[in-house]
Amino acid sequence: MFPSKMTLNHSGLFGQIDDLQDLTFIERPIRRSLKTAEEIDKLTVDEDLNDIERAVYLLSSGQEIQRASVIVNLPNLVRQNPAETFRRVVPKVREVLHVAGVDMQLAAAGSFLTTLQDDIILIQTHTHSILQIVLLNLDHREAVVSNAWLETLLSAIDALPKETIRQEILSPLVSKAQLSQSVQARLASCRILGKVVGKFEPSIVKKDLLPLVRSLCQDVEYEVRSCMCRQLENVARGIGLEHIKAAVLPELVELAQDEGNTVRLAAFDTIINLLEMFDNDDRTCVIFPLVKTFCEKCIKADEAVLASLSYQYGKLCHGLSASFTEEQHLWFLEFYKKLCLLGLQHENGHCESQPYPLELENKYALVRRNCAYNFPAMMVFADPNHFLSELYRTFSSLCHDPEISVRRSTAEGFHEVVKLLGSNVHYIHKELVALLQDDSLEVLDAMLTHLQETLELSSSRGDGPGSENKLVNVPDLVPALVTAEQKAASSLRWRVHEKLLQRYSCLPRVISGDQIYYRFLQRMFTIITTNNVLPVQREAARTLCVFLRYNRKQEQRQEIVSKVMQDLAQGRSYWNRLRYLDLCEIAMELFSKSYFCKNFLMEALELVNDPVANVRYKLCHMLPRLRSTIRLPTDKHLQQQLDFCVRKLLCREKDKDVVAVVRKIVLELDKMDITEPYHKRHERDLLDQKKEKEEALLLEMELLERQQSEAKLSGEKHTEKKRRDSKAGLSGTKGMSVSTSGATLSTSAGKEMRKAKLARSRSLSSHPTTPKITNSEKSLKVKESGSCSGTGKGTMLPINDDALRPHHYNVATSSSSLPPTPSSSSMPVLIRSNTTSSVDHRSNSKDTQSRKLSIQRKSNSFGMQSGRE
Repeated sequence: MFPSKMTLNHSGLFGQIDDLQDLTFIERPIRRSLKTAEEIDKLTVDEDLNDIERAVYLLSSGQEIQRASVIVNLPNLVRQNPAETFRRVVPKVREVLHVAGVDMQLAAAGSFLTTLQDDIILIQTHTHSILQIVLLNLDHREAVVSNAWLETLLSAIDALPKETIRQEILSPLVSKAQLSQSVQARLASCRILGKVVGKFEPSIVKKDLLPLVRSLCQDVEYEVRSCMCRQLENVARGIGLEHIKAAVLPELVELAQDEGNTVRLAAFDTIINLLEMFDNDDRTCVIFPLVKTFCEKCIKADEAVLASLSYQYGKLCHGLSASFTEEQHLWFLEFYKKLCLLGLQHENGHCESQPYPLELENKYALVRRNCAYNFPAMMVFADPNHFLSELYRTFSSLCHDPEISVRRSTAEGFHEVVKLLGSNVHYIHKELVALLQDDSLEVLDAMLTHLQETLELSSSRGDGPGSENKLVNVPDLVPALVTAEQKAASSLRWRVHEKLLQRYSCLPRVISGDQIYYRFLQRMFTIITTNNVLPVQREAARTLCVFLRYNRKQEQRQEIVSKVMQDLAQGRSYWNRLRYLDLCEIAMELFSKSYFCKNFLMEALELVNDPVANVRYKLCHMLPRLRSTIRLPTDKHLQQQLDFCVRKLLCREKDKDVVAVVRKIVLELDKMDITEPYHKRHERDLLDQKKEKEEALLLEMELLERQQSEAKLSGEKHTEKKRRDSKAGLSGTKGMSVSTSGATLSTSAGKEMRKAKLARSRSLSSHPTTPKITNSEKSLKVKESGSCSGTGKGTMLPINDDALRPHHYNVATSSSSLPPTPSSSSMPVLIRSNTTSSVDHRSNSKDTQSRKLSIQRKSNSFGMQSGRE
């Protein structure tokens, strides 16, 4: 047993020795790669040489890396000594570039561009030598190098004077554009022509440049024709409106019928870009037939230009719409619908992909995606009022397209469609829910960009122009939003989840407070306490604070605050207690100082006793902000509590990081009232007053809603009582013509009824009161209660979520300043009931004829009330 063990170790030892020998072989090339003394001597330059001499020496006998360094540093040499640089260094650079590699050529192109654009250089003196080098290297055999020098020349044209361009660029351009030159040289001539044409007057362009343009448009190579065709837009703008019809339009018409696909595509794009420069006759007689033929040929022959056509289609239709007849307008609209369904077959209202080859299927998907991008423009083209009859099925198809990219493009422009629909936004509620519940997270991410705007517009418009309620309930919206959040939470893309939670802060203006309370609040608590991504937790805390800020029910607000204290401020995990401090930072931004101090401040200060140093450390950083929420002398006890916390930290704290922060924060607290400017403090106080008024208005709205619900319930009971009394009175009228016992019974019944009404009035009037409010708020409450007292059920004030918007706060504030109207009770319907019972009592004390009239009056009033119902 032991010998085998020894043998094993022995072999293992030899294995390690072999590994070490392998490492020595690896080190040998590293040692050989080091510079030798001879190589170092070659790289050494005499220190006594100045910058110009050193540059000349390195360009003449230096290494490749040294030459490249000189070329990169060429603009600095020109700034320091332009005369000597152009006399001695630039000729050497020209010689080096003949044998230079690609990297050095690219570096030289960038350096000469910087030199030409530099304002310090005298262009008239040294431009000739630079442009000669640039033009010489345009014909480099490497396409990358040639394009780099071409970009250098094109960028330098903007900085060159007109005469320099005429002498140095246009003169060699004529020879470069001949058929005897290479295709690369002719392509460069096309781009240079398109660039320089804007530098000269229309007469010079027509006389000197237009013949060269026509020659290149008729070049034997389709690449040259396509390149020149794309420059015709610049030529047309340089030649002027009066010459465009005779000089440019014929060339475009001929190129649009070219045999090459790329040439026709270039002509089509140029025509679209120049539509505003053609008159109505040209659009109707020339452009429309040409474009129609182009579209028909593309969709039949399945050409590669179909994708570009679909991308430019919206711009095309808008450019030609002013010249369209009704028939032409309809043709372009129908062709767009055909493009939206390209590659799809519709069965039972659903889209299914046909078995096309993969390449063709991808091309069709790109066409449909471009159509989705153009849908808002086509909606304007077709008139939004005709959306339901003309484009709804097409839009629904794009929203349910089997390709993710198509649905994503539709989701990106969904808010534009919502804007255009206006009051008819309910047409696309199903599509909104479908995109929110889409299987792909990319589609949801696209919807989130403008989700707040989309939801507000979708829910703030009625079902038509005669809609009474401004807040509209979108069917299945809440389940769709819940599903979207769950899908984002279960994915690994936490940024999408964070973005979604940020957009959910608009929900108080979209759905009811009860829906938020029962469907979203608990989910926010779960994210804050269990999610592993800090930005997501903080965004959930912010959304939770927004939900709390705009919740109208006092009981729900208290429950939310108590749950915050229980789960976060007093949570078992220090991570949750840190999140409570994050929530306090958010609450200080959203709520007024008084509300924050009442509900959040004390629990935050209690964390001074937290056993975890990180919590105390974060609390110390927040102390100045917490101090800014305290208003003296009203909150003097809170100030004392904060000072006590600071003293406790100074005396008992043992963690060195916390102690350092506390000492720094104490100095900051001492300087707070001294260093802060008065105007900033005044602005902050005004903002806090505005927040306090909004919170008071929420309490007013809660009280009014409660009064309305109670008044409605009381009104229904009173109506039912009247109905029963009317039936009892009618039956009593038939039987009271014999004896006077009926009068006695009626009198006693009236007394019992009056006692019952008074008892019910006392019991219902003891409803829960709201917290103490200011005088202005009291006047607002009395004013609104008085307005309800005389009208009953039919004129109750409508309360909806739009009242949370700023302009509603202004209206409410202005109304609260009006003098209050006299009102003896907050239950106006009960006052009317008591009045009716007293009238009944007086009528029961009269004779039989008076009782008949009273019963008849009650019957009439019952009929009127039932008619209102």
